[in-house]
Amino acid sequence: MIYLPNKKGFLGIDNKFRIKEKAVIIPFGLEKTVSYGSGTKNGPKEIIKASHQVELFDEELNCEPYKIIGIKTIKPFSIKKKMDDALNQISKVNELLLKKSLFPLVLGGEHSITPGCIKPFTKKFSNLLILHFDAHADLRESYEGNKFSHASAIRRCLDFKNVSVISFGIRNISSGEVKFLKKNSKRVKVFWAKDKKKWNLNLFKKIIKNKKIYITFDVDSLDLSLMPATGTPEPGGLFWDDVINLIKIASKYSNIVGADINELSPIKGFPGYNFLVAKLAYKILSYKFLKSRF
Repeated sequence: MIYLPNKKGFLGIDNKFRIKEKAVIIPFGLEKTVSYGSGTKNGPKEIIKASHQVELFDEELNCEPYKIIGIKTIKPFSIKKKMDDALNQISKVNELLLKKSLFPLVLGGEHSITPGCIKPFTKKFSNLLILHFDAHADLRESYEGNKFSHASAIRRCLDFKNVSVISFGIRNISSGEVKFLKKNSKRVKVFWAKDKKKWNLNLFKKIIKNKKIYITFDVDSLDLSLMPATGTPEPGGLFWDDVINLIKIASKYSNIVGADINELSPIKGFPGYNFLVAKLAYKILSYKFLKSRF
């Protein structure tokens, strides 16, 4: 496993800075099943590039979190051509990091990466709760004949019997997925985007309390006005404060063990969307490792 020099990695930290890493950024621009807009393969490099403009000081936490966390970035590597091989590839990377007691944050790429990302977590923990941010339920058994489609990402995660899911931001779902939800209500809980003003966050806290949580964040969970740089943008979504509050709650009440951020399709000439995702990644890591500060 080869790391990028600090200057070329996430946040662009000075190469003179030395600290033992606790978190590792994995660029994994898998793009094989996109069904509308394309470009997710370019997501990781643009997020990392934009992260060099993210202010290192966090005014909420009153410190520079990276100095406490220790963040390294894996050097980009060739992704296997076959989907099965690609998912096994990212699974092995995360497995290696978990064996070293490191926190993996994967930058996709399309959402189909998540079943591969979580595989080693399902082996390490008896129960794993996925905190799922998305405009879409991703519960189709298959889509366009492909059971590993981005539209089936969460369904494939549920193939692991010790996995359950709590979803935020869903506002686009098929009738087949609704039927699946009704049959699997004990394993999948949805906080619908349309009900945002009525969300019972005390219930959310109760569900996640003391659980091992893996965050999968599809950027299309964000409202179209905030995040058009994604393959299947949807109106009526989440805003920055909504997301930050939920991640903060998750950090406080549960143990976040890993994460991925996916489905950014960079738009040339509009780097602000890439910057948003870079700052989100930094916030996830900051809340994970500095929960004592809030």
